[in-house]
Amino acid sequence: MTYTVYILYSEKFEKHYTGFTSDLDSRLRSHNESGNDWSKRYRPWKLIFNKEFFDKTQALSYEKWLKTGVGRDFIKKLPH
Repeated sequence: MTYTVYILYSEKFEKHYTGFTSDLDSRLRSHNESGNDWSKRYRPWKLIFNKEFFDKTQALSYEKWLKTGVGRDFIKKLPH
């Protein structure tokens, strides 16, 4: 099984969302079509970055890093 860390971008609201999943296609549909979480307010989302891992612990660690100051700086440099 692979685990994916992903970054979404809302052009309309200029917001980023960083997440982790084992099923990226399903998770993207969830962000854009269903659910009542924070991300619902900022639809539509587009995928601007993803990285796959074979180890869940490494994926979670990378997601956590992306949510640090250095990680947020990395995200801001990604093309939208």
